[in-house]
Amino acid sequence: MMLKGQKAIIIAAVLGFMAGNMVSVPKADAGGVLGNIGKAVKTGGIVWLVDKYGNELNTFINKLTAKYPVSDSYATKVVPIIAVGTKGYVGAAQISGPRALVDKCKGALALEGDFLNRSFRVQALIPVDSIDPSHCTRVQGVGVSAKIDVAI
Repeated sequence: MMLKGQKAIIIAAVLGFMAGNMVSVPKADAGGVLGNIGKAVKTGGIVWLVDKYGNELNTFINKLTAKYPVSDSYATKVVPIIAVGTKGYVGAAQISGPRALVDKCKGALALEGDFLNRSFRVQALIPVDSIDPSHCTRVQGVGVSAKIDVAI
């Protein structure tokens, strides 16, 4: 049986790891194979955390929106989100839609860009059927209803 102190240390370590992963991942991280391994470990860590805490995050978001007249009756779940733009970011997002379509969704993409000489920053949030941004397709009929960030 794990003691409360040990549990707190493990939770702090996991949250620290997750917070470190919300920091941008530069394109030339460590270069070559080491850079790619580091990115894979960070992405895998976020996917693991979303698998572990996704249901709790989803319940929290649903309770939060239920306090206001903005809640809906669609199915929801929390999935990893990959931001693609000048830098890469990894995090989590809540998606919503009909249950069968939500079940098909494995992640989300945040496509980032600037408009009118950087007067506007744009993020297109797209539910997708894979967490691999190079091999995914949009899941039509599903939307991103929340984006989850970690304070660092």
